[in-house]
Amino acid sequence: MRRKTVVDLHKMKAGNEKIAMITAYDASMARLVDNAGVDMVLVGDSLGMVIQGKEDTLSVTLEDMIYHGRCVARGLDQAHLTVDMPFMSYQVSAEQALTNAGRLVQEGHAQSVKLEGGSRTAPAISKIVQAGIPVVGHVGLTPQSVNTLGGWRVQGRGDDGAEELMKDALAVQDAGAFALVLEMVPAELAAEVTAALHIPTIGIGAGVHCSGQVLVCND
Repeated sequence: MRRKTVVDLHKMKAGNEKIAMITAYDASMARLVDNAGVDMVLVGDSLGMVIQGKEDTLSVTLEDMIYHGRCVARGLDQAHLTVDMPFMSYQVSAEQALTNAGRLVQEGHAQSVKLEGGSRTAPAISKIVQAGIPVVGHVGLTPQSVNTLGGWRVQGRGDDGAEELMKDALAVQDAGAFALVLEMVPAELAAEVTAALHIPTIGIGAGVHCSGQVLVCND
């Protein structure tokens, strides 16, 4: 057995094979979902809410993500491991983003990292990808921006909202991300984004037309 790679996941997109992704935060849950046959496991900064009991993800630290990534990696034999970059670990500069992404790979045993944001995050994505670290993008509802968005609201509504979200999705792809999470996006718009991109889309509250779906294991 071997862990799934970016190449494997792109083949699934090309073959119209759905991608199953779920979160895990410890070795025991990682072992369970890996044995169930999921394709990707995400160590999400959602651990701040479902593990640490906080109201949002904003106070999760890079050290938290490294620790939980390392735990989850021990439970995986087959699934691809993605680890979230927490709030303020990539926003200062592209150089900061690369340094912290490198720590998630070296110390947290991530195979790829996930960053929230579209066009504004593209320089950081590009820098990380150029260093040989695969990146998953994340647009739509971005929980680290909950204070700006005014709460947990559906994104991409209306013509202007849809156009902006499509621009963000394309910017993430152009920056080199190998997959894109679409969170709380109208199903019709998610279908349009999925058709426009050559990389897989992973929906969460984004309808059935994405290349795959991610769920939080505690939910």
